[in-house]
Amino acid sequence: MTDSVRISEYSGGKIMIVEDSPTQAAHLQYMLEKQGYRVVIAGNGAKALDMVSTENPALIISDILMPEMDGYELCRRIKSHDEQCGIRFILLTSLSDPLDIIRGLECGADNFITKPYDEAFLVSRVGYLLENRYEAEDCAALPEIKILFSGKEFSITSGRHQILDLLLSTYESTIMKNKELIKARDDLNERNQQLKQANQDLEAFSHTVSHDLRGPLNNIFGSCQVIQELYGNNLDKNCLEFFTYIHDAAKNMDKLIGTILRFSSLSRQEVLREQVDLSILTREIVAEHRFRDPQRRVTTDIMDGVTASGDLRLLRVVMENLVANAWKYTSMKEVAVIQFGMLEQAGQTVYFVRDNGAGFDMACADKLFTPFQRLHAANEFEGFGIGLSTVQRIIQRHNGRIWAEGEIGAGAVFYFTLTP
Repeated sequence: MTDSVRISEYSGGKIMIVEDSPTQAAHLQYMLEKQGYRVVIAGNGAKALDMVSTENPALIISDILMPEMDGYELCRRIKSHDEQCGIRFILLTSLSDPLDIIRGLECGADNFITKPYDEAFLVSRVGYLLENRYEAEDCAALPEIKILFSGKEFSITSGRHQILDLLLSTYESTIMKNKELIKARDDLNERNQQLKQANQDLEAFSHTVSHDLRGPLNNIFGSCQVIQELYGNNLDKNCLEFFTYIHDAAKNMDKLIGTILRFSSLSRQEVLREQVDLSILTREIVAEHRFRDPQRRVTTDIMDGVTASGDLRLLRVVMENLVANAWKYTSMKEVAVIQFGMLEQAGQTVYFVRDNGAGFDMACADKLFTPFQRLHAANEFEGFGIGLSTVQRIIQRHNGRIWAEGEIGAGAVFYFTLTP
């Protein structure tokens, strides 16, 4: 028999789609009708059972998880009916438990195809099953086989060809999924390499730009110093103030360049985990601030014995930024209060830094961790708006998360987690 004759012989067989999702049912119908098949749709297993005797399909393609009656039960009832047992039955499933295969054998299914399916593969399965119809003896009562799987007993009455078809279709589907996973892995590796190269290019660009910017800055520093040394006594007060302004602006620019460089290099720094005493770290950082700013009245409350698993260098940067943030935004308070501690939340350790400073509008909370985004005017509080972005990046490198709560004029609290 030629292929064209064979195709015309079984392509006329009616196919019933049993699917509770109208979108998926319509897509499958369109795909099969393109191949010349006649298609009817039932919205669930119960409706399909009512329609089988009148529609008399040669093959049923059924979802498994449906309301009223699932695909297993529908298949079992059809296969147990003498006049309907010859109907070929394909189960479409998104399930992945090996027990599903046993349930498929138990109910008498002919093929398993996993979602999302490859269209060409599904069409080939449909063609194969319609071409290889059951012989009369395939529907005859077969001896019941008892099998034990995962501690449960199952009764299998499927014929040898039926069992072989189902197992081979499952194996073929598994091979296809494995190929898809291998391709996805290869694509992911390629994307990772591209991302790695992009990060290296970005870092090289950052260093080049910083070098090009720092050259003119050094000239500005040097020129200011020479002018002040040679002509300082001859310059009036206003002129000296201008030189001071130029010097300070250049100094801030140099600090900004350094900040950007450190921020851009965070993604490539290896995380070397060890047990870190955050309480001691916080006390050291607070002491540094007190030394640099002795006139400030700041009350601190640092919980003892707060430890975490993480990279000491990176966690120091986290605490330096969070404490500096609290120190800066409490500068308008007569008596500032800064607190550090930890608490348990939903079985997870949450660390926090709280202050009674300027606070922020919670409506703008999503902007806090955006690089160079500032919620306060530059003339109120100095900074570049990159400290919290740096903190977030480090926390993410530790597989944790950071969030904040605040109220304008009442202070803020920053929470973060660190996954061991």
